[in-house]
Amino acid sequence: MKKFKFPTAQTILILIAVLVTLLTWIVPAGKYDTLMYNQEENTFSKVSPVDSEILPATQETLDGLNIKIPLEKFTSGDIYKPIGIPNTYQQLKAAPQGMAELVQSPVKGIIAAADIIFLVLIIGGLVGIMNRTGAFDAGISWLTIILKGKEFWLIIIVTTLIAIGGTTFGLAEETMAFYPILIPVFIAARYDAMVGLACIFLGSGIGSMCSTTNPFATIIASDTAGINWTTGLAGRIIMLVTCTVITIVYILSYARKVKNDPSKSIIYAQKASIEKMFGVHSLGAQTNFTPRLWMITVVFGLTFLIMIIGVSFLDWWFVEMTSTFLVGAIIIGFLGKIKEEEFVEVFAKGAGELLSVAFIVGIARGITVIMEDGLISDTLLYHASTLTEGMNKGLFANMMFLIYSGLSFFMPSSSGMAVLTMPIMAPLGDTVNVGREIVVNAYMYGMGLFYIINPTGLILAALAIVKIGFNKWLKFIIPLFIILTGVTMLFLTITVYL
Repeated sequence: MKKFKFPTAQTILILIAVLVTLLTWIVPAGKYDTLMYNQEENTFSKVSPVDSEILPATQETLDGLNIKIPLEKFTSGDIYKPIGIPNTYQQLKAAPQGMAELVQSPVKGIIAAADIIFLVLIIGGLVGIMNRTGAFDAGISWLTIILKGKEFWLIIIVTTLIAIGGTTFGLAEETMAFYPILIPVFIAARYDAMVGLACIFLGSGIGSMCSTTNPFATIIASDTAGINWTTGLAGRIIMLVTCTVITIVYILSYARKVKNDPSKSIIYAQKASIEKMFGVHSLGAQTNFTPRLWMITVVFGLTFLIMIIGVSFLDWWFVEMTSTFLVGAIIIGFLGKIKEEEFVEVFAKGAGELLSVAFIVGIARGITVIMEDGLISDTLLYHASTLTEGMNKGLFANMMFLIYSGLSFFMPSSSGMAVLTMPIMAPLGDTVNVGREIVVNAYMYGMGLFYIINPTGLILAALAIVKIGFNKWLKFIIPLFIILTGVTMLFLTITVYL
């Protein structure tokens, strides 16, 4: 018999899409009423499955709907998406999705995820131009000299910095730009690609899991829970430091084994092909870091700095980020004296290298489309909310953590999860005498921890860039996942009794 080969990321997602499609035939359809603030008219729009109505934007309106959120959270723009209204769930006529909807879902997903997809493709083009100038080879050669004997600092610094980005402004999709840039550096430092992948992806995941000022998680979840985002902040900082240290120690332990004996690498069989793919095979001879290459590298670094500043302080999102990388590629092409015809060819080829990643993002988004069209997302939320009735504090906190882990498989968007679930879940804390910040923390820890293995999130896209199978990632990450799960559940249990 031929040896079983683990399916590709695309196949895994299509199988999940089939499963979700079948669920729309089994899980009853249902929906919560939603409320959205209209800034121009200064009114609320209350939408139910059968009708909609305009309500005055007053605190009395919110209180009457049992929404314990200050009005200023809406008028200030902190809550800008429709939120679920507690106690309004109603079962609807079934909307099972068929073969036609299943086939159309990847296309709808690609259209819905066009902003992320174009970001990925433009990043691919930028990396292609950088490779053409020779700046990458020169920079990696320079780094191998500077870091000789101190390569472990690369793991500590990269993981820490990306975790800071995740906890402060939700660095997630933006990390797609880092893999083709940093993976060669880790390989040149005599680690394997898994180490580089782990530093970037886990740094982002742990940072987002223990969000402190992340507007797409902590702040919007706290706002929709009706509390100040600083409530529970001290605990999240403790968790951030604890989980980041555990993660770094885990990566360092694996990296040390790989460096001492490359055959210990989980992806040892792919060593040659991955090194060839990233061009590391060409680093035997040192490449001179000329002033021109220095200038190109500085411009390349500035594109990321500008992106981070824009996202953090200027309300930038995908259009602005993608445009920044496009302008950066053009400037680098000019500095590298790349002719116009060659620039277009190299840029297109670089974008093409990440086309499979773009398809993965689109297929994953298509699964969410099936869920929404099948009207089963709110049903899952409704039944999940009923599981916590009558629980003691410790069990309640951990059940919330597990519920959010499960829901994130179907709703991987942190902001979407917050506005849909928090008005419904947060009041449950009141019934068991638990602060609403515990529900917010359980939401973040549940989503964030499951994120590192969630196939409907970004992990499959990240793995596709590095050409590592999902089974290899699971083999690497499961021990750390179990450790972090234990730490999280223990921490939640302790905090509810303090």
